[in-house]
Amino acid sequence: MNKKTIITILLALVAMAGQAKTFKTIKNPVAMACVNVSSGELKAREVIFRDTATTVHFTMKYSKGQSFQFVSSSYLMDEDGNRYPLRSAEGLKLNTWVQSPESGITEFTMHFEPLPKKMQIFDFIEGDGTRAFKLLGIHDKKAKLKVPTMQELTEANPWTVPEDWFKTDTITVKGRIEGYDAEQFGFTSLECFFQNVFEKDDATLVLDIAPDGTFYKKFQASYPICQRFYTLESKVGFGEIPFFARPGETIDITVRKDAGDRYVYVYNNGSSSDAARWLRTRDEITDVLFPLMLFEGSFDEGNVLADDMWQNVMYRLQTVSRREHYTPMEMQLALAYVQTRFAYYYMTYAMNRSYALMKQQQDESAEWQNLADAKSYYHLHRIDFDNPLLFASSDFPHLLNRIQYAQPAMRALFSTAGQQRMDNYYAVLREMLGSKDNTLIAQLCLYQQMLTESQTDKESKYAMFSNTFTHPYVKAKADEFYSRLTAQTELATPIPDAPMADLIRSLCAKYPGKILMIDFWGMGCGPCRAAIQESKELRAEIAKRDDVKLIFIAGERTTEGSDAYKKYVAEWLSDEETVCVTNADFTRLQELFRFNGIPHYETITPDGRRVRDDLRINGYDNFDYELERLKEKLK
Repeated sequence: MNKKTIITILLALVAMAGQAKTFKTIKNPVAMACVNVSSGELKAREVIFRDTATTVHFTMKYSKGQSFQFVSSSYLMDEDGNRYPLRSAEGLKLNTWVQSPESGITEFTMHFEPLPKKMQIFDFIEGDGTRAFKLLGIHDKKAKLKVPTMQELTEANPWTVPEDWFKTDTITVKGRIEGYDAEQFGFTSLECFFQNVFEKDDATLVLDIAPDGTFYKKFQASYPICQRFYTLESKVGFGEIPFFARPGETIDITVRKDAGDRYVYVYNNGSSSDAARWLRTRDEITDVLFPLMLFEGSFDEGNVLADDMWQNVMYRLQTVSRREHYTPMEMQLALAYVQTRFAYYYMTYAMNRSYALMKQQQDESAEWQNLADAKSYYHLHRIDFDNPLLFASSDFPHLLNRIQYAQPAMRALFSTAGQQRMDNYYAVLREMLGSKDNTLIAQLCLYQQMLTESQTDKESKYAMFSNTFTHPYVKAKADEFYSRLTAQTELATPIPDAPMADLIRSLCAKYPGKILMIDFWGMGCGPCRAAIQESKELRAEIAKRDDVKLIFIAGERTTEGSDAYKKYVAEWLSDEETVCVTNADFTRLQELFRFNGIPHYETITPDGRRVRDDLRINGYDNFDYELERLKEKLK
């Protein structure tokens, strides 16, 4: 054998040794959830496991003409939390906005660092941004995943809820953002939409950030809460501060960058410190429930999907809790959080399905009747509606609202009157929630209804509702509310000395002697625009009066407003009093007047006082009657 032949053979052997070995290929893998792809869907068509790389072939379905991007910091994550960074991509340019084609389909391939050979299930995460695309729980549909039951997880992590779980006291959130610079970060305040289910009004909270990065906020709560202060204006990779606190606590938080240049939260004390692992990873568990809330199929199909989603979230909870070494307290909080979010998403789907049938004029169909039948909501039977830990979730007030106004519950509440009305309502809720007794949540639904109806026939209404409350804290809160209500004698109260109060006072000075009706609205609010457009002729008549003035306040990125805002005002609100404030200042107005949703209406007396809610002018439907009633009261 000559030298040339030997060299040729050696080169061939080297080339063969250098070829990548394929260990496994998964065709048409399934995923537990596609997250944050609001205008379409991300799917994995094929996964190829090699010793040199893991290759994923993706399909992005996105509304044609809309833009999206994938960042170079994307990665795969295994069940132990290990990351496998993206090396290269084909079919799209990374870190660049890509316009979806006419077909709405973009196919591309990504190569990552190799996953372990025996990998069964993994996630794709498009970077660490708050709105990153995620494809969670990617696996072979033939794989058999061992899913624990809620009972198994509960019994394996025993923890006793403190006796003083329910109490009313203040919570203080304080701390510092290291390296904070207002211009660089893009914001000077954060906001929190906090709803106390025992109070009639919502409470938007504003957390101001001092120039040195320090912050401090004190507010009242009636039970432990898991919440977050956040902003949508951030220019950096940080835009929220999550926390968990019990009434009476001061939570000290430091926000700083870790060794990987990612912002992290250091909880220096209190319940946030005790639950830090859960706080950091809770959404990694419940993100797999997103498909349930967004589902648009029939109610029967939705119930099938709900079962799959429950299995997925139980599997996910087991995985994340084991990886993060949850304490028993954290596991019990996580179990409650999962139950709340699952039930909220399920009831939101049911509500949206009802609206869809109404739009399609199918409100007499068999599916409509199914949605009105309490027996149909059997997935709620999974939830422990007497568990006080449910209150800690930020979704809890929304879940309460969905159950309170569910079709079966509303039919029962308004089918009869008096005590029979209460009995029917509880009977339907017992059937919906799968309980022999009136659960804590069922009693809270009636409590919320009491708050709604409280201003009419106060004493008899209070007695009728209050007699149904057997939970001691609910009963105590009802008594407390009624005491405040009966002590209320003033028709209007002074506007507090708080941020943005001067704006209201300046409007009073601009229109002396007039009652002001303020319409808080926004360009992104369909009901707001509908109310404005439908009332245009009425407002033309109101403008001729000398006793009242309509004022429209909206929040935009700047006080000049966007081009869309200017165009809309010119078309629908020309020659009317419009005020455009920054989004941050609009949030301060929400805090001042204690509201979260829009449209929202406030009435201010000629001497600059805020009219109480049962006497204010609530929009345009009964404007003349409500105005004359108020004027009569103010005489």
